[in-house]
Amino acid sequence: MERVRRASHAGSWYTNNASKLEDELDGWLSAAALTKSPDVRAVIAPHAGYSYSGRCAAYAFGNIDPTNISRVFLLGPSHHYYTPKCALSRATVYSTPIGDLPVDLEVIEELKATGKFEFMDLNVDEAEHSMEMHLPYLSKVFQGHNVKVVPILVGAVNSQNEAMYGQLLAKYVDDPKNFFSVSSDFCHWGSRFSYTYYDKKHGAIHKSIEALDRLGMEIIETGDPDAFKQYLEEYENTICGRHPISVLLHMLKHCSTKIKVGFVRYEQSSQCKTTRDSSVSYASAVAKVDTPGEVGKD
Repeated sequence: MERVRRASHAGSWYTNNASKLEDELDGWLSAAALTKSPDVRAVIAPHAGYSYSGRCAAYAFGNIDPTNISRVFLLGPSHHYYTPKCALSRATVYSTPIGDLPVDLEVIEELKATGKFEFMDLNVDEAEHSMEMHLPYLSKVFQGHNVKVVPILVGAVNSQNEAMYGQLLAKYVDDPKNFFSVSSDFCHWGSRFSYTYYDKKHGAIHKSIEALDRLGMEIIETGDPDAFKQYLEEYENTICGRHPISVLLHMLKHCSTKIKVGFVRYEQSSQCKTTRDSSVSYASAVAKVDTPGEVGKD
């Protein structure tokens, strides 16, 4: 029986007009002007409304060469539903205004068989925006290609479970037919987010936020999940996809392919100048096969 996860945030977080959406995505992708590479195995990209983060996200998705990829694992944080585990979707199709993406039920069954995952109801799935905001980009990039998705909602998992899920998913990274789309925004700053960390030595508040985010980005680029955990404990940076990012770092640590994360774009929704202001940061990264001889190439 077909169970469709509707594009529940279309018409609010992004346009539900198919041709307008195509135009927007095309515009951002061509402005980013990136060379597609089969070495790109994963991206980290933001998930805010497209008017805020659509442009930044293009710097992640524009690197994807869809030719040999047949499956995309989607890892997104849970904003409304509490679970200490990772949850799989009950849907068979993820809908977008520009084309539907079938769910890979075979892999869902494989993951279910491990006994480590729970299932989320369709209403939980549709209430969550973190994975949905990646779907139109994936639908666009994979147009004309047969690709299936494996949506995984990453709950409030502790560090032992981040490592466990990372080890469990690592084998999928080694197959170049698989791709990983990891959803995260970066610092949520301001009293409405109960986070106002400010190091005056950087100057304006927005400069301090950028320095804090860039420190986190550099640590993620080292590929060390323990260093990332330490950074989060020390600064409590409100990176909403910290658990999906940590799972990705554990996956890369345990797979046999040498893959390196590199950030390619950083933006803020607005520049905070006073404590009354607030902003959300967006960062896009690509995880590429680390080929010898590429060192030092920008």
